[in-house]
Amino acid sequence: MTVSYTLKVAEARFGGFSGLLLRWRGSIYKLLYKEFLLFGALYAVLSITYRLLLTQEQKHVYAQVARYCNRSADLIPLSFVLGFYVTLVVNRWWSQYTSIPLPDQLMCVISASVHGVDQRGRLLRRTLIRYANLASVLVLRSVSTRVLKRFPTMEHVVDAGFMSQEERRKFESLKSDFNKYWVPCVWFTNLAAQARRDGRIRDDIALCLLLEELNKYRAKCSMLFHYDWISIPLVYTQVVTIAVYSFFALSLVGRQFVEPEAGAAKPQKLLKPGQEPAPALGDLDMYVPLTTLLQFFFYAGWLKVAEQIINPFGEDDDDFETNQLIDRNLQVSLLSVDEMYQNLPPAEKDQYWDEDQPQPPYTVATAAESLRPSFLGSTFNLRMSDDPEQSLQVEASPGSGRPAPAAQTPLLGRFLGIGAPSPAISLRNFGRARGTPRPPHLLRFRAEEGGDPEAAARIEEETAESGDEALEP
Repeated sequence: MTVSYTLKVAEARFGGFSGLLLRWRGSIYKLLYKEFLLFGALYAVLSITYRLLLTQEQKHVYAQVARYCNRSADLIPLSFVLGFYVTLVVNRWWSQYTSIPLPDQLMCVISASVHGVDQRGRLLRRTLIRYANLASVLVLRSVSTRVLKRFPTMEHVVDAGFMSQEERRKFESLKSDFNKYWVPCVWFTNLAAQARRDGRIRDDIALCLLLEELNKYRAKCSMLFHYDWISIPLVYTQVVTIAVYSFFALSLVGRQFVEPEAGAAKPQKLLKPGQEPAPALGDLDMYVPLTTLLQFFFYAGWLKVAEQIINPFGEDDDDFETNQLIDRNLQVSLLSVDEMYQNLPPAEKDQYWDEDQPQPPYTVATAAESLRPSFLGSTFNLRMSDDPEQSLQVEASPGSGRPAPAAQTPLLGRFLGIGAPSPAISLRNFGRARGTPRPPHLLRFRAEEGGDPEAAARIEEETAESGDEALEP
């Protein structure tokens, strides 16, 4: 059964995730405790052998081997290989869930397109949606061990009401070496075409919409089957598994607390005359390798996560509830096309009929949310410049052939002057000769928008003088 803890993490609070660490079902402890105990037992055996059973010379040789194994373990890129693999598996896991066929859209189209309150209309709608559910049951029998245990034979499918005896004979009479989960979809299309000829589906547009929804439904069944067929390449899974196992095999030997290496002690300080040097100190000798055990817990647990969700159609704690999905789909779909067909509540005026700005009520627990201002966009909080000149509208002279005016940079204008142009280099000026002066751009104020005529005249006069100076040799 899927382990859901969404309500427990609905709010971020102190120790929010800590409460999840005490759960057993679906936890990493349940997945990993056997491997963890085996690793701890093997480490203890090697540690006892080194401390109690080896001679001094043998201890020296073992220490050299341990140091070599410790250095070799660091050469395995475990974090990169394992992290990339788990990311791939998680993405595949979620894609498989979104590929499970759900009849919600299809049942709405059937209820709206296939008409008739008589027995024939009811039979058509129920048969169409039953064919869709039969296709999902057949494909889930092929990929899910839970569904296969529930429907081990086609006789069990017939007994469950998804298929009649005549339909079973038709199904088994079709000879094919491949999976036949698509057969009910073909029955669906033929029955829909017959309903169109009988006038139960009133136009071709409705028939086209119905078949489009069926094709989407069938595509999900096909994608689910192909996810089961095409796995992650075996070589990648083997590489990751070998990397994890070899890393901890080397760690069993390399992480033992052995005698310090000769000459590995820290350099002594200058001694006073007659003072004897302090004895050489090695690494701290601990009987329980806490950091190594934590490392095993993280990396081996990471591999166990990938092992559990690489095929989510099994019987693990976090695998998909496929049998419950089958029950839900059948009940909801039959209810929508049969009992709910043309069974509408009367249309009434809502309670906000005469209100321009309807406001649903709040409870006492949520009343504070109504006092918050609505979000209008991030730029509504932008503080604009108080300088009125920054809000004046300007435009270049049309038809003059001159380029657009140079952009103004307010920050540089504080250091270079109020009217300092932007230092950005235009590509149109890149090939111009350096010695040739260029007249400034003529900016015309819009007189109809309140521009100052005297200021405009001064600008035109200064521009004319600058142009005369530029023409002088």
